[in-house]
Amino acid sequence: MKDIDLRTSEFLSHCKYEKNLSPKTLKAYQIDLRQFKKFLTKRTVKSWEITDIGKQEIKSYVAHLTKKYAIKSVKRKVATVKAFFNYLEFDDVIFSNPFRKVRLHLKEPFHLPVVLDLKEIQKIFNVLYKRKKKAKNQESYFYKTIIRDIAILELLFATGIRVGELCSLKCSNIDLSRGFIKVNGKGSKERIIQLCNPELLNALEEYHKISLPLRSKKCGYFFLNRLQKPLSTQSVRFMLKKYVAETTIRKTVTPHSFRHTFATMLLEEGVDIKYIQKILGHSSIMTTQIYTHVSNKKQKEILAKNHPRNRLRLA
Repeated sequence: MKDIDLRTSEFLSHCKYEKNLSPKTLKAYQIDLRQFKKFLTKRTVKSWEITDIGKQEIKSYVAHLTKKYAIKSVKRKVATVKAFFNYLEFDDVIFSNPFRKVRLHLKEPFHLPVVLDLKEIQKIFNVLYKRKKKAKNQESYFYKTIIRDIAILELLFATGIRVGELCSLKCSNIDLSRGFIKVNGKGSKERIIQLCNPELLNALEEYHKISLPLRSKKCGYFFLNRLQKPLSTQSVRFMLKKYVAETTIRKTVTPHSFRHTFATMLLEEGVDIKYIQKILGHSSIMTTQIYTHVSNKKQKEILAKNHPRNRLRLA
């Protein structure tokens, strides 16, 4: 196994220094390759070398993964191992890449994303703004938490950013005077999103004002937890779940639901899908086109009002 450990270390160094991949991606690669090694150790061969791994091991590993994970996770984990072997082949460590002899057809089941309507968004915001109104002590942690949570949900709904992008926002990424945020998206791609809604800007300014005196100079992140450390994505999910539980909404609402809702509503308002793609930070228009399947309500409205059959008058 020392050979595999050595090659894994070299591959991760290659990804870090030559491909300049993000720390999050590198961590995922490390976990996936460690899992692959663990699978191999349970096989009959006592001491694996890189050249011992053939198409049968790859196929067995895929079968093993499909019993434990969703297809989306299986595809990601297999892609990591494939990238590892492609690197080994390119670097002449192996002469035969086992993936060249494996044909994988891992098809993900298609699920429409959870989308909220405007009344449901209103219900969630009502919970927060009512809490804010009832809070008498503006110096209390309760009040400051409400102000922060309002700013978070207003920003999610106004921009459609991913929860990970939101938690990664730094004070230097937000310009409230000129009204825009600078988002570091997937693949370290940077994009600018305008902040045009007055309520959103007020929420962000109020949160920034109350958090500034407590903000550590070492921590440059915008959204913080009670320990003045960067807010985690899990905390945002838990926070949203808590507020949704106080409404009559029975859907499974996540921060990503706000992203889906944002895109769907813009599409229904007639915004060009290319603009939506740019705002969301999708590298491919194919990813954005999922929202064309969601707009059944708008489709029904268009066909009911605008179909030429409405103008036919039969004798």
